Amino acid sequence: MTVMVHPLGRTSMGRQRIEIRRIDNKERRQVTFTKRRGGLFKKASELALLTGASVAVVVFSPAKHVYAFGHPSVDAVLRSYASVPGEAAAVAPVPVHGGSGGEDVDLLGLRLAADDTGAQVAAEHARMRDVAARIVQAKAGRRFWWEADVDALGEAELLEFVTALKKLRDNVGRHANTLLAPQPPPLPLQQKQRRRRHFDLPKFQLWYTHNSF
Repeated sequence: MTVMVHPLGRTSMGRQRIEIRRIDNKERRQVTFTKRRGGLFKKASELALLTGASVAVVVFSPAKHVYAFGHPSVDAVLRSYASVPGEAAAVAPVPVHGGSGGEDVDLLGLRLAADDTGAQVAAEHARMRDVAARIVQAKAGRRFWWEADVDALGEAELLEFVTALKKLRDNVGRHANTLLAPQPPPLPLQQKQRRRRHFDLPKFQLWYTHNSF
C-alpha cells in the first residue's frame, strides 16, 4: 500500500487493491457481469487488432445465456484448435493452455456447450410452432380463431391463447374508443346553403351565357 502526501500536508492512502470476491447482491452482480463482459470483449478485440492474434472468448452468464467474441470468428478459432464431432480434422488440433495457471482449456467442451444452447433455442422454436398448430387444430370447423375449443388445448397452448385474446381485447377497445370519440358538429344551415350556391354557380353562369346571345 502506498501513502501519498499532498502539497497542503494532507495524506491519502493512494490506490488500494480491490478485493475480488463474489458479489452477494443480485442486481449489482448482474451490472458487474455486463460491464466486465464488455471490458473483456474489448480487451480481446484490442489484442487481436494489435497483434493479429486469433481470439475466441465465450462467456456463460449465471442465467445460462451465452455471449461470444471471436477474431476472425469464434467458429473459425474453435475449428482450428478443436475438431468438431462428426467431422474429420483437417489438421491436428493445436494444444491450448490457460493464460493464468497453465491448465489446458477445454475448447471442445465450450463448443459442445454452445451447440447445446443452440439446440435448446431450436427446441423452443419447435415448441412454439407446435403450440400454434394445436391452436389451429382446436379451432377447426369454427369461423373465428377465438372460438377454439379450449378443452382441447394443453397448458402451454392455453397460455398463448390467453395472450392472443388479451391482444384482441386491446385492439377492439382502441377501435371502439375511436368510434365513440366526439365527432365535429354539423355545419349550420346558412353555411350549407352558401356551399350549395357555390356549387350551383357554374351551372347558372353556363345557362346565362348560353341564353344571352
